[in-house]
Amino acid sequence: MVPGKGKNGLDQGKIYIVSTPIGNLEDITLRALRVLKEVALIAAESREHTRKLCTHYNIKTPITSYNSNNQHYKGRILLEKVKSGLDIALVSDAGTPGLSDPGSRLMREAIDANIRLVPVPGVSASLTALSTSGLPTDRFIFVGFLSNKKGRRRKELENLKSEWRTMIFFESPHRLVKMLTDMYEILGDRNIALAREMTKVFEEIKRGSVGEILSLLKDERIRGEHTIIVEGRKEREGPISVIDN
Repeated sequence: MVPGKGKNGLDQGKIYIVSTPIGNLEDITLRALRVLKEVALIAAESREHTRKLCTHYNIKTPITSYNSNNQHYKGRILLEKVKSGLDIALVSDAGTPGLSDPGSRLMREAIDANIRLVPVPGVSASLTALSTSGLPTDRFIFVGFLSNKKGRRRKELENLKSEWRTMIFFESPHRLVKMLTDMYEILGDRNIALAREMTKVFEEIKRGSVGEILSLLKDERIRGEHTIIVEGRKEREGPISVIDN
């Protein structure tokens, strides 16, 4: 079946995967602004959050919610709208949709329904933090959030002990110290960069060993979601296979 065509051969709409600012509202592309104005509907992780962006740029497109609480039924509604010929923009609260947010589910369902996905690239919290971390950027992996259960979180870290590439994690403020403590005990006192409030007024990037960062945090009130860049294991184990495209 031709992508973008329904079973009856008629044109379907498209879903634009639109990256939005992670803080500073100026960090959005001209193309993203045009798409948000031209689509029939914006599917947002938080209507209130996205409305602030739209108001700032005088975007009057209707906004509907699509998040972890309603994704089971809302996805079907959105896909039916697209099948009828409407174009929709999918946005997260910050950065690129699909990375540690419910957008990935809608994307999979759209692909299964032969609906065209159109990327509108822009800022990403993970790459923004990596670029200023001071750690190797030639090879890296995105891990995202570890489990909020201590036993599973420690097991996930155990599985990363031999990882030689730079690692990128997300963590919430109330679990940050517990996560870093587990990391110190399992991965050792590696060099890390801890970024919060990126591109905002109170942007902060802490660099040092895990132990040093934990010492800095003990007297602080931790706020906001953090992006953590972690040094990989210095001694690689086994050969590295390279596949040519």
